[in-house]
Amino acid sequence: MSKNILVTGGAGYIGSHTCKALAARGFTPVTYDSMVYGHEWAVKWGPLVRGDIADRVALDAVFEEYNPAGVIHFAAFIAVGESVQDPAKYYRNNSVGTLTLLEAMRDHGVKPIVFSSTAAMYGMPQAVPIVESHPQWPINPYGWSKFMVERMLEDFGRAYGTRHCALRYFNAAGADPDGEIGEAHDPETHLIPLVLQAARNPEKPITVFGTDYDTPDGTCIRDYIHVNDLADAHIRALDYLADNSSAAINLGTGTGNSVQEIIEASRSVTGVDIQPQFGPRREGDPSRLVADRTLAKQKLGWEPQFTDITETIGHAWNWMQSQA
Repeated sequence: MSKNILVTGGAGYIGSHTCKALAARGFTPVTYDSMVYGHEWAVKWGPLVRGDIADRVALDAVFEEYNPAGVIHFAAFIAVGESVQDPAKYYRNNSVGTLTLLEAMRDHGVKPIVFSSTAAMYGMPQAVPIVESHPQWPINPYGWSKFMVERMLEDFGRAYGTRHCALRYFNAAGADPDGEIGEAHDPETHLIPLVLQAARNPEKPITVFGTDYDTPDGTCIRDYIHVNDLADAHIRALDYLADNSSAAINLGTGTGNSVQEIIEASRSVTGVDIQPQFGPRREGDPSRLVADRTLAKQKLGWEPQFTDITETIGHAWNWMQSQA
């Protein structure tokens, strides 16, 4: 059996950490990335094939050359705000592009796919922590583009025998503890790197949107999951699909940290007295988003190893400092 695993979007943040984890488990990660947002320096553990998931000819070539045993699919645009302003970009890439990938898998006889899904599937939570059976009603085109992929995966499974594990994760955070790779989005939209950037450049302070939420300190609470824990879960999901039917599984720590707690922990890590600005609430921001991770433990045997937010922020800070 081939030890090659096709990793779409493998030159990105979570994709590159998963490639490192795959290599450590004896697989050869074949990164397939358009490099629109990916980084060549992040591809260290296997070949890089430049290509778009919407390009069927290029996909056919990579399937024929590497004969992968499975696919881990990260390739997607992820900026929620941009998806509202330019939904066509998100539906074409995230939804239609994935359809092209699934057709290529079908035609080349590749059955298992681990899909990078999102907690944005759930929209405004009716109950926290959020379980997988929570109603799915996204509130932005990004969430809907992922919702459509999960529907496609279910239908392809029934019709063509594709097996999938859709991993709905919450807020990815941190960086490789070894310092080999880390987060480098442009523009950056994630809270922790934005707070750390403010520590490095106090002239560009972080803005806290809303201080009157129904939380202990009035700021939003989110479930921050270390990127290495995410990478581990993707490989466990690939193993799971060898002997089990398809599933959709939350990935989170099961606890949350408020924006103010993230800022305070970042002060501790950096030694900088980070002073945020305060702004009004953003439309569509729930007060709490926290995962119920029971199913991940039951089906994948997965539990997060990095549960101290200060440690996670420390890894992100070390990476950022190394790039200065």
